[in-house]
Amino acid sequence: MRALHRSSLDPGAQFRIVLVISNNSDSGALRYARDHRIPARHLSGRTHQDPDEAIRAALVEHSADLVVTAGYLKKIGPRTEAEFADRIINVHPGLLPRHGGPGMYGRLVHRAVLDAGDAVSGASVHLVSGEYDSGAVLAQAEVPVLPGDTADTLGARVLDAEHTLLPELVRRLAHDRSAFPSVRASGTAAHGEPAEFVIGAPDSDRPPC
Repeated sequence: MRALHRSSLDPGAQFRIVLVISNNSDSGALRYARDHRIPARHLSGRTHQDPDEAIRAALVEHSADLVVTAGYLKKIGPRTEAEFADRIINVHPGLLPRHGGPGMYGRLVHRAVLDAGDAVSGASVHLVSGEYDSGAVLAQAEVPVLPGDTADTLGARVLDAEHTLLPELVRRLAHDRSAFPSVRASGTAAHGEPAEFVIGAPDSDRPPC
């Protein structure tokens, strides 16, 4: 999230973050958002009987064009997915389709890469669908596996790749909507004004993107 926010501040970025959501009330991403005057909400089963509808309504309220689940580990609910069909993207710390699916996140992915003896890992940005890590891959960045790597050392380099790959893709989508037709301009983002993106904040101890 930090990398995306920094990228949004660059001249000519053509996108802005309009909302940060986390299901963790103590999320560092929520604190970061509030410190930088970005609207931030804790939405979860503790705050709402139907968190899916609460998230959907918050996204609509803020006129989001694209939803980025940067480290958000919960499955997107059916109403939110339907409302923002083909407009939700996720960053995964591996080269999908390898090492994806339920339970494959963070350090577990890096451990699986090492256990499999893969020579290359990396980061993937993909569309979010009804099943974990099954949506179309939009962009990838490769990261070589080095002799003596641990899950932590490999993970640190993959995270660096994520922090470059995700902002680059978001900037490309903001600059050229025709490359991704499902990212539609809302009324406030038409005629060359910045696209309005919303970030799903991390709900784990993983460093915020």
